Amino acid sequence: MSDIPQERRVLTAIPGPKSAELQARRVAAVAAGVGSTLPVFTARAGGGIIEDVDGNRLIDLGSGIAVTSVGASAEAVVRRASAQLADFTHTCFMVTPYEGYVEVCEQLAELTPGDHAKKSALFNSGAEAVENAVKIARAYTKRTAVVVFDHGYHGRTNLTMGMTAKNMPYKQGFGPFAPEVYRVPVAYGYRWPTGAENAGAEASAQAIDEITKQIGAENVAAIIIEPVLGEGGFIEPAKGFLPAIAQFAADNGIVFVADEIQSGFCRTGQWFACEDEGIVPDLITTAKGIAGGLPLSAVTGRAEIMDAAHAGGLGGTYGGNPVACAGALGAIETMRELDLNGKAKRIEEVMKGRLREMRSKLPNGDIIGDIRGRGAMIAIELVKPGTKEPDAAAAGALAKACHAEGVLVLTCGTYGNVLRFLPPLVIGEDLLNEGLDVIEQAFAQI
Repeated sequence: MSDIPQERRVLTAIPGPKSAELQARRVAAVAAGVGSTLPVFTARAGGGIIEDVDGNRLIDLGSGIAVTSVGASAEAVVRRASAQLADFTHTCFMVTPYEGYVEVCEQLAELTPGDHAKKSALFNSGAEAVENAVKIARAYTKRTAVVVFDHGYHGRTNLTMGMTAKNMPYKQGFGPFAPEVYRVPVAYGYRWPTGAENAGAEASAQAIDEITKQIGAENVAAIIIEPVLGEGGFIEPAKGFLPAIAQFAADNGIVFVADEIQSGFCRTGQWFACEDEGIVPDLITTAKGIAGGLPLSAVTGRAEIMDAAHAGGLGGTYGGNPVACAGALGAIETMRELDLNGKAKRIEEVMKGRLREMRSKLPNGDIIGDIRGRGAMIAIELVKPGTKEPDAAAAGALAKACHAEGVLVLTCGTYGNVLRFLPPLVIGEDLLNEGLDVIEQAFAQI
């Protein structure tokens, strides 16, 4: 656990004067296309706290978008990465390999679902992992089409922008995109026309019908889905949907890929979110929570599929950097030692309980249309009271009110109306409850 005091402290306006000075320098030097949720400049971070350059301490309910699950300065990550830094920073695994890369691949084989023979390849970012999963699936199947889903997010590279559902801010003005990417419906229970109870069966039937008629199952290399759709609004596909799609893929020789970049590594109270309905993907992509904040990603899957690409066909200069691999081994050690799956389940219990209580106490509590998610991946969807009309303005106002009081929260959702909560799994319960108190006060304000 970090040595930063685990308590919220607001000394200045947020952002404070030192952050404002740095922001002026940033505007002059950093491209305008790189945004920030909150222009508060970090000095230190650890546990459930971000300390800024003005000495304010913010409760972190974002984890750098689900990255610092073990905390932003976890002891085992710092210890192992520091030791590796002293030995060597880089050789390129494709030139002279090293044990850390192999060890991370061994851990991934052990942790990911299924008891079949598995292999991995390591990269730098989530988008890179998704691109390589597509390359591997195409090499294995000798097919070209890729199927993705409404509300899905897969990255910002050219291929992954094409795979991502949401136009703004991810795709607008950046096309044309890679061909042979097809989008089909997902079982978004809260917004399914005939009700959440029908969404799993109806959406899977619709998706399979569209794939069969519009693409032809025999032309599909891969079906790629987030088991909990992150950027789209923390949508848990209605029960039955994922098993039906996975079975269709298996029946038709299609590689089923679980994109666990945001939902993996204990985030949902299981090592991987696809375990919830017993899904065993052919390939699984990971990043974000894998290395305690160091840039690392992976594709892990069935050995015969992973081996389909020719020698030299996979890789990259920095992929599986030795320092990042050391960080990953430290993060996995921390997850095991602290039972972060158990911690995530407890966070869900606390957060959902408090959020339901808020909804019942608010005069127009039906502004909270839906409370959803699993583990420490929880969201509320905000709507105009009495309707299901998305209320993005309310989500923005709530986030702003929380930020002013020293609680960092993030928004998301296809309609921009979802407040998402991704606390570090090591956050103290007192701090979590204090963050929820601030959220409750923010609701009273708006």
